Amino acid sequence: MGGSRPRRTASMADIARAAGVSVTTVSHVVNKTRPVAIDTERAVLAAIADRGYVPDNASRSMRSAGSQTIGLAMSVLSNPYFTELVSSIEQAVSGAGFSLLLAETHDDAAEELRAVTELVARKVEAVVLAPSADPSAALEVARQADIPVLLIDRFLDADVDQIASESVVPTAELVDHLAGSGHRRIAMISGLAGLSTTEERIAGFRLGMRRHRLRVDPELVVSGESDGARAEIVIRELLALPEPPTAVLVGNNQMTIGVIRGAGRAGVDVPGDLAVVSFDDFEWADLFHPRLTVVAQPVQAMGQQAVSMVMSRLRDRSLPARRVVLRPTFVHRDSCGCHRDSIVAVVPTDVPRAIADALPSSTGAA
Repeated sequence: MGGSRPRRTASMADIARAAGVSVTTVSHVVNKTRPVAIDTERAVLAAIADRGYVPDNASRSMRSAGSQTIGLAMSVLSNPYFTELVSSIEQAVSGAGFSLLLAETHDDAAEELRAVTELVARKVEAVVLAPSADPSAALEVARQADIPVLLIDRFLDADVDQIASESVVPTAELVDHLAGSGHRRIAMISGLAGLSTTEERIAGFRLGMRRHRLRVDPELVVSGESDGARAEIVIRELLALPEPPTAVLVGNNQMTIGVIRGAGRAGVDVPGDLAVVSFDDFEWADLFHPRLTVVAQPVQAMGQQAVSMVMSRLRDRSLPARRVVLRPTFVHRDSCGCHRDSIVAVVPTDVPRAIADALPSSTGAA
């Protein structure tokens, strides 16, 4: 009487009432059995997030003890970097005696919510998530189901396990390399807005430019939306400027493919007319023409350590949340058009202070 009742688990009927739709419509949204109008789908997903609804077959009371399955929700599986990361995670999960269940998020909060909801419904024991710019609804679904989450590739201000590469200083080192080779008009093609990796790499670009006393021209810092086709359009627009850049730093490898293609179609030689460097390596970058100069993330180590962290969490849920930062490696090849001894390293030794100075006062989620 004096105590409060425990919160009742939301049902599909509760979600239908909250969204103003039928139970059948909710079922179609959850199970993807039939297309639903986008506004209706958004209303249903919002109700699911608000009430922490988990499909019946995934409720904690009905889960068997130990499904031996890890869920992986990740964006843009066509990206070579993510493809390699998935492979690394799968190998580590298999080595631990578990199965991996994969769901595509397309870096979209609604798709991410759907993906995590489906993984929870399939009784996964933990979720590894490469978060969108706003993963709060997806994280809440996992929290309501009492399923641990590990964030990978992008950091959030969240009390969960996280692992990713440092982005600011490695990006500044790419600017060092270009500036040390004499480039002064350097462009940056950044990734999808709102992601912490995008904001950090832009901050690293600005840090590198500032260290060389180079002006950041606003018209040379543009978004390629983490998409190869968009990056191809953007590089051709940059090359058509009255004063085009002589070098470009690209925020990920998927966009780099578009940049090389776009430059070629515009009749611009890489690296003869345009130096290109990229954040992220990929397996066949050494076979590309020209061979790509990059900073390479430790993808294998990231996947293996992520799975190790998940297994530790499953063994002991009381462990404090951990945040692991990995260091990428500079890989000098040909697309920068310079010699190995041309690098001028002026990245400050006070790395934490440099990062704090370079980052905006607040960044978006991963």
